Amino acid sequence: MNTLDETLKKSLQAMFPADACLFDPAECLAYGYDNSRRQAMPEAVVMPTTKEQVQALVHLCREYQIPLVARGRGTNTTGASVPIEGGIVASFERMNRILEIRAGDRVAIVEPGVLNGDLQAALKSHGLFWPPDPTSAAYSSIGGNLACNAGGPRAVKYGASRDNVLAVSAVTGTGDLVHCGAAVTKSSSGYDLSRLLVGSEGTLGLIVEASLKLSAIPMQRQILRALYRDVESAAQAVASIMSQPVIPSMLEFLDGECVRLVREQAGVELMPSGAMLIIEADGDIDMLPFALSTLERFARNDGCIEIRAARNQDEINELMAARKALSPLLRTMSSGKINEDVVVPVSQVPALCRQVAKIAVQQTLKIVCFGHIGNGNVHVNILFDKTDEAESERAIAAMSQVFTCTTGLGGQLSGEHGIGLAKRDFMTHAIDAPTLALMRDIKRCMDPLGILNPGKILPP
Repeated sequence: MNTLDETLKKSLQAMFPADACLFDPAECLAYGYDNSRRQAMPEAVVMPTTKEQVQALVHLCREYQIPLVARGRGTNTTGASVPIEGGIVASFERMNRILEIRAGDRVAIVEPGVLNGDLQAALKSHGLFWPPDPTSAAYSSIGGNLACNAGGPRAVKYGASRDNVLAVSAVTGTGDLVHCGAAVTKSSSGYDLSRLLVGSEGTLGLIVEASLKLSAIPMQRQILRALYRDVESAAQAVASIMSQPVIPSMLEFLDGECVRLVREQAGVELMPSGAMLIIEADGDIDMLPFALSTLERFARNDGCIEIRAARNQDEINELMAARKALSPLLRTMSSGKINEDVVVPVSQVPALCRQVAKIAVQQTLKIVCFGHIGNGNVHVNILFDKTDEAESERAIAAMSQVFTCTTGLGGQLSGEHGIGLAKRDFMTHAIDAPTLALMRDIKRCMDPLGILNPGKILPP
């Protein structure tokens, strides 16, 4: 039953068109969950189309001290866009304009609701692309990508969202419209607030416009497929590859169970192996053979079974499609799956893999790993039976152990998914008390009443 104050409801109806202001629980339900499978019911959903509407909305939420949760397309996996305290969800699906493409400056200015895939299509005719390429790129929004600092396979060379943003405009929790950064690639002009807002998951401000840093589409790409005896051999190859000058444009890792799934479920022809690396090089046609031969040389070690280049574009497409299908395929193996995207220094990847294997044995669980290993970003998938209470408890314990070993290796809880609800309560283990206190001070400064996406990132 909707309990929204009638005066507030009338104010929202005056502020937004009828089809952009939802109160019916049946309609609001679709805006109450994300890909984490968590769910909560908002009291209202609004769909702004202008910065002024967003400002007015924040002022209204301040007046009534009601939570306000920004939402893109809900593809995040941490519960970051779930309205756990009710309130109002602001869906940015209608702020979806590409405002300007400045090819000469390699800049695109966009609203937050633009889909990553739509932006890439618009940039292609200019010979440009925006580097962040999460698995959900075709249907995730730029605003959502910025909110969690999304990355993707090619972040190893081109960086994640934060590395490819020049400026953002955002409405803070005070209702102020702030402009952070500028559409230039070099600046030393005070605090870098744009990088603060990117990755803040809508807890500090609502991004209403972004100036994105673009890159030239490479002339050519080629992929090497490297198979290894075991995970340890593949991890050692990663450390070797990343220690030399030729940076791959993609360096993906699949453990033995993932290789089996790719073979048996996705139909990719592979010999059985304990691990696989997908190594991509891009660039000038004349230089690409040298890059590939260098990467192959450093990828070889005593545990390497086979390395070969993809024969054609169809084989490349098949391999990449299989890699993107891994997460859904893993859901077919068990009723429960905890997917944590921990990140460690690349030199510590072998140690992380060893420790995760020990945790799997200790907790008698299947733990499957894949990810963007060139950044040290490993997706640790803990599989368990949700109907088995004891096994579910062991899965939670395993997750805590993975976080402990990650931070012990100098790593972080998340490389690209963000914190949201899923990792919030572990922040005290990953961030020291003075730093957490500073984060809370920043939150209070930018959102004094705590109305923006309450309960996320910062532990109680």
